[in-house]
Amino acid sequence: MTFFQAVSSVLGKYATFQGRAPRSELWWFTLFGVLAPWIAGLLDLMLFHGVYFIQQGETQAFSPLYSLAQLALLIPSFAVGARRFHDMDRTGWWQLLIFTGICAVVVLIWFMFKGTEGPNRFGPDPLGQS
Repeated sequence: MTFFQAVSSVLGKYATFQGRAPRSELWWFTLFGVLAPWIAGLLDLMLFHGVYFIQQGETQAFSPLYSLAQLALLIPSFAVGARRFHDMDRTGWWQLLIFTGICAVVVLIWFMFKGTEGPNRFGPDPLGQS
């Protein structure tokens, strides 16, 4: 799966938590999830020259496009994560371990493992192998 195929696939299944996703789909979308907000942040600087507000005596920066990009990619990121767990024949709820800190490393390592070959309880093999 190429970069554009993966991004198109994940955004096409914006909030679909069913089915399976191969490693390439997750990792290409992860790269997109890093690049898109970064580019949006650069656009913020170019268009708004930094939006600042004062809160309790401190000046803080706010990037509206960066924030919108991050918010827009939140649901598809969790959806592709759940589908990736399904590919390994695990429930998508395992990704809640990300919020526990050190277990985020465990989730990262799990995402590197190959999925189950052939169909499993979550659907057919996304790579088409049987």
